[in-house]
Amino acid sequence: MFANGQVVGDGTWDLRVFVTDLQTERLIRVKGDVHIGGVMLRLVEDLEISMDWSDHALWWPDKNIWLTRTRSTLDQCGVHADALLHFTPMHKILRLQLPDLRYLDMRVDFSIKTFSAVAQLCKDLGLRHPEELSLSKPLEPNHLKYNYKDLPKKKYENGTNRNGHLPSDTNTFIANSSPGGSNGSLDKSYMCAPVTPSRGPPSSTPVNSPSGNGTWNRNGFGNDMNGTLNYSGYVPNSASLEQLDGSFDNSLAHSPPSPSQEAKRHLIRPKSLIEKARMNVAWLDSSLSIMEQGVREHDTLCLKFKFCSFYDLNPKYDAARINQIFEQAKWQLLNEEIDCTEEEMLLFAALQLQIKLQANQPQPALDNGSAPSPIEDDIDAALNNLQTTLEGSSLNTYSNDITQVPELRDQLRFLKPKRFTLKAYKKYWFTCRDLHLFMYKTRDDMLSSQNQVFKTSLKGCEVTPDVNITQNKYVIKLEVPSPEGMSEMYIRCDDETQYARWMACCRLAAKGRSLADSSYETEKKTILDFLHLQRPSEQPVLNPNGLDLQIEDYIAPKYLKKSRGKLTQRILEAHANVKDLSLIDAKMNYIKAWQLLPEFGISLFVVKFMNSKKEELLGVGYNRIMKMDINTGDHQKTWRFNTMKAWNVNWEHKHMMVQFEEENIIFSCLSADCKVIHEFIGGYIFLSTRSKDASQTLNEELFHKLTGGWS
Repeated sequence: MFANGQVVGDGTWDLRVFVTDLQTERLIRVKGDVHIGGVMLRLVEDLEISMDWSDHALWWPDKNIWLTRTRSTLDQCGVHADALLHFTPMHKILRLQLPDLRYLDMRVDFSIKTFSAVAQLCKDLGLRHPEELSLSKPLEPNHLKYNYKDLPKKKYENGTNRNGHLPSDTNTFIANSSPGGSNGSLDKSYMCAPVTPSRGPPSSTPVNSPSGNGTWNRNGFGNDMNGTLNYSGYVPNSASLEQLDGSFDNSLAHSPPSPSQEAKRHLIRPKSLIEKARMNVAWLDSSLSIMEQGVREHDTLCLKFKFCSFYDLNPKYDAARINQIFEQAKWQLLNEEIDCTEEEMLLFAALQLQIKLQANQPQPALDNGSAPSPIEDDIDAALNNLQTTLEGSSLNTYSNDITQVPELRDQLRFLKPKRFTLKAYKKYWFTCRDLHLFMYKTRDDMLSSQNQVFKTSLKGCEVTPDVNITQNKYVIKLEVPSPEGMSEMYIRCDDETQYARWMACCRLAAKGRSLADSSYETEKKTILDFLHLQRPSEQPVLNPNGLDLQIEDYIAPKYLKKSRGKLTQRILEAHANVKDLSLIDAKMNYIKAWQLLPEFGISLFVVKFMNSKKEELLGVGYNRIMKMDINTGDHQKTWRFNTMKAWNVNWEHKHMMVQFEEENIIFSCLSADCKVIHEFIGGYIFLSTRSKDASQTLNEELFHKLTGGWS
């Protein structure tokens, strides 16, 4: 049967396809058994325009998914006659903020999983180990006031959304996403060839372009970043990668002296542990594409180090990576995202000053002649590890007999705080052996191992320093697991040498390593070096009158109560200890000092445990999960990853269950989507699999298995 020259009832229908480059819509006559690649082929033939369409793919706005499986049919993808598809480039311009707060315009693949997009970005930027980084949306102060689930409701009540519906938040995804966050539509196209990223500045996008309009009002992450943002979201003061490569001063290994005023205006400073926890709402889902998470061309995203487990930091190959880690550490400290003592803050300020002074000075070569190959580096590292292992048995203990278990012995002062009582430190004799701490009243009891007053296992404990060098205070705070939770005790050492021995011992024991471990001496030396750097010099080497020192750029706000002159003097005194460091050594020392802080690498979340009505704090580190007091941050319980058997998510109720050898815990996450905390745990497990022996090829499949929530 014919009507208007077409066969009626043959199963064909008109598919509407909007071509974003041409701002035109076309009708393609199709059947449900036509595959995606065939639709694109027919469309290109119908357009009759000679240009390279290889970077284009079909995007389904209503379903918020890419149709990149070119061999799948329309029926298999669920595309029917009422669908409107967009034929649009997969690579789009993204405005990227780096850890040093500068902005870059980068051409990024919006159709692949975010993890893969970050890997490609890092390759373009010359940053090794992209698995440590991820993308996040820019935060505003308002995001720190409410928990994740309350934020859209609050915005709606305040009238900030003018579209008549609740805005989506960072990790609110479409309903047809699989539980693991991956909808299965992100496989590489069989048809599209790889495209060399363009490094030119982005062209302006027409106002009516569906692919170019900004998302600030739509996705709830800001209205207008500043007065310079036009409708398409393009900000003229961003640099392109081509401009970056063309200027040594602007390379990633050398940050600008200070960030732009725009970047400074949008820095946010958390005022409590809860606000620090709410900052983690902004991370993108690594298993979804950038486009699926409400990001459009010319929008701004932040590229940051998400997992604080830095593998193989090598000054010969990682100048840019080291600089960006240093910058992220610096802004964490200055914004009070991570706490430190006043003495530590002065050390960080001194190192920052040395870095600034060295930035414009010629630097010594990192190698003598030609740089060794990575293979030669691996051989050197293996020889060094072998030497360290062989020397590991020669410890600073009372016995060098390799047939005996290494043991540390000392007289220390001990305090176990009790509620409503004030007690002073008392002297006891201590030994540490086989991950256990023993306490005796007399030296003879210690030597005979009799009449012990106290014994506890240090495995799984939390070890926190409490040091004030000017007051000669060297205290180790131990929080030891007990049936009632974490039991607190304090050990006070006489001097920094004794403190370094015992702090190194306790830290290793907490991780399940004994004094026989080859890293003991290295850990002890690192602690001593950190203490020596904090000891102020009697005479500064720099004249304060010749320096333009803006104190706010070096000291966190909570320590700015003292006079500027006194703070400047103390920074210069601390600087005398680091005045001989080269640029790269100063940055490395800054990173090492940052890593020694108690709060380093702990990502916080507001959670509610099963059968509990109150909100609590959960910290995720590279090797453990911690239940913490939401007001004080005190540790209440610690679970180590090496005792974890499984972790699962009930995606319907958004409950997460983690199974450990000793118990199972179930909780819901209030400050972010549970996918975020799931990805932190799985991500750190993934990072722990890296080794010199393993293949250095990034195992993306394993990453998604560990973080995506599917078997």
